[in-house]
Amino acid sequence: MIRKLGIILEMIKFEHTVFALPFAYMGAILGTIVVEDRLPLWSEIGWITLAMFGARSAAMSLNRLIDKRIDYSNPRTKNRALPAGLLRSAEVLLFIVASFAMLIYASAHLDDITMKLMPIAVFMLVFYSYTKRFTWLCHIVLGLTIGLSPLGGWVAVTGEFDAAAWVLYVTVSLWIAGFDIVYATQDRDYDERAGLHSIPVRFGIAGALWIARALHVVTAVGFLALFWMTGLSWAYLLGAVIAVSLLFYQHYLVKPTDLSRVQVAFFGMNGTLSVVLFLFVLFDLLVLRQW
Repeated sequence: MIRKLGIILEMIKFEHTVFALPFAYMGAILGTIVVEDRLPLWSEIGWITLAMFGARSAAMSLNRLIDKRIDYSNPRTKNRALPAGLLRSAEVLLFIVASFAMLIYASAHLDDITMKLMPIAVFMLVFYSYTKRFTWLCHIVLGLTIGLSPLGGWVAVTGEFDAAAWVLYVTVSLWIAGFDIVYATQDRDYDERAGLHSIPVRFGIAGALWIARALHVVTAVGFLALFWMTGLSWAYLLGAVIAVSLLFYQHYLVKPTDLSRVQVAFFGMNGTLSVVLFLFVLFDLLVLRQW
């Protein structure tokens, strides 16, 4: 049982929760400050953490289950746990049910609006795995799905949608969509042969990288806009500049004629970006302002 759980956690890259979790915390912290002039309670942070683990685990497991046949025929992914026979579909399905139960249980302990909006979140978590079968906008759908992390964190503790919450949502969504486009360049040839849709298939690798850069320019503008919309200080602004620098450094690493460093750009740069920005927000609020 423990061995199977370990395989599942490796399959869904559980450690990559770091991409979205800091932004969920940012949403909660900025939301309570902007709307209620306070910091979130530790209990709220705990339930948000549990909800995030449940949501991401369910989403990634669903993606692996839905894409089992695709992964089996793709040389890059054929050694994943499901196509390699290390796990049975029933075992993954049981984990998905448990993950959704964790998400719902945690959400029930947050603001009432969280449960009311739950069907939308669950739909997005399921729907995005199917989108590459019919639209090259699949990366945008993925971004809009994972972007629910900061928006959900904001709403879960305040029960309100603020203009800054929407800016944070769009900013994170386009950040995710942009680096997913970069990641998808690895599978461009396979996706085209398999009849799957993606921006690299539709526009070519060079075109896809330009689209990713454009999305990340908007991301950079969004990070800077939050500086004025939330009343954060120079510390956040410094963190935003560092984050944006990391954002565009990944585009320096990945070129149409050389995709060998996509993994470094995808996992290294983006995981670091979210953590760095979150730490500067904490420094701003806890050290400089001593909330």
